[in-house]
Amino acid sequence: MQDIAEQLQAWHASGRSFAVATVVGVSGSAPRDPGAALAVDAAGEAIGSVSGGCVEGAVYELCRQAIADGEPVLERFGYSDEDAFAVGLTCGGLLDVFVQPVVPGTDAGLDAGIAYIASGTPVALARVIEGPAGLLGATLAVTADAHHGTLAPGGPTTTGALERAVVAEARALLDAGRTGRVVLALDGRPCTPSDPGLGEEQGTVTFFVEAYVPAPRMIVFGAIDFAAAVVRIGKFLGYRVTVCDARPVFATARRFPDADEVVVDWPHRYLDSQLAGPDRAALLDGRTVLCVLTHDAKFDIPLLERALRLPVGFVGAMGSRRTHLDRNARLREVGLTEAEIARLRSPIGLDLGARTPEETAVAVAAEIVASRRGGGCLPLSAGAGPIHHDLERPGEPPAALRRVV
Repeated sequence: MQDIAEQLQAWHASGRSFAVATVVGVSGSAPRDPGAALAVDAAGEAIGSVSGGCVEGAVYELCRQAIADGEPVLERFGYSDEDAFAVGLTCGGLLDVFVQPVVPGTDAGLDAGIAYIASGTPVALARVIEGPAGLLGATLAVTADAHHGTLAPGGPTTTGALERAVVAEARALLDAGRTGRVVLALDGRPCTPSDPGLGEEQGTVTFFVEAYVPAPRMIVFGAIDFAAAVVRIGKFLGYRVTVCDARPVFATARRFPDADEVVVDWPHRYLDSQLAGPDRAALLDGRTVLCVLTHDAKFDIPLLERALRLPVGFVGAMGSRRTHLDRNARLREVGLTEAEIARLRSPIGLDLGARTPEETAVAVAAEIVASRRGGGCLPLSAGAGPIHHDLERPGEPPAALRRVV
């Protein structure tokens, strides 16, 4: 929903009713990840996408119906053996989509969540996508120190423990910057649909929790020609990109127009300043990427001595194999352990035979994506297993689904 948040906020501020269709589960070669969203307003205008095209028409009609009758619905779309061009995913995947009508001013959780997302404030949106009919669509907006909305709009009920439990779960997912399903019993106990005695008739509730956090950071150390290409592809991948170099003649906004920030400072000193400053939490995010492109020991060693001890997601360094061996020896001399040194991706990038800065940037980006998503770094044509490695595999279709196609 984050990519259409600005338009949703505009609709919401104008008092316009709309419906949001959100991908809440995928399996196989589904085209979009959980959290992808399409929205339709009362006038029929559509924004966003849930499938890249193959089921958009059917989801659009579900949104129009939700606006008309005010009822949320969970649908599953999949491949049809009888007719590959029927409403479904011809790529062979399965897509669970939750469609929720929104009337501004009637749901404190949704109202707060949309405002937080549009403003860039970190928030987790927890919505009931399966469970008792009276709870379906109930929404909580959870921040680091507060939450908005309730599972009991009419006053105190037996859902108090459930609400406290899902707020705690949502806050944990927000802290990790993750999106996923949370299944709880009505008394707040964590469970799965397969737990004995905890079927839907006994009162399990499934929440879809979306964590909206600032864009992950990429810090590129070394204002060289290769860095400009890495910055461009980093922006393309959705990172907030900083370039840092101690040489003011090279570290200029004119040379790196695509960077969000260009800093003139010694790399290790800049890293120290970030750790001591208000952005420490963002820098320590497990999604953070550090690309060390200076391949100069006087810059690299003090920087890597610090970076390899931080719980960031990726640390890579450019250089020849000889530079790599020399760098490792120097890192041992300054006290890094073998386990810490093993975290360094060096030479940075996958072996694509890259030569130009642009090709090298693709190789670097490919390794970053593979590291983040668990890819095997082999051609897809060389294997027969799942294409997506990092997605949860939902089980059998939930009982609440109205249609399987």
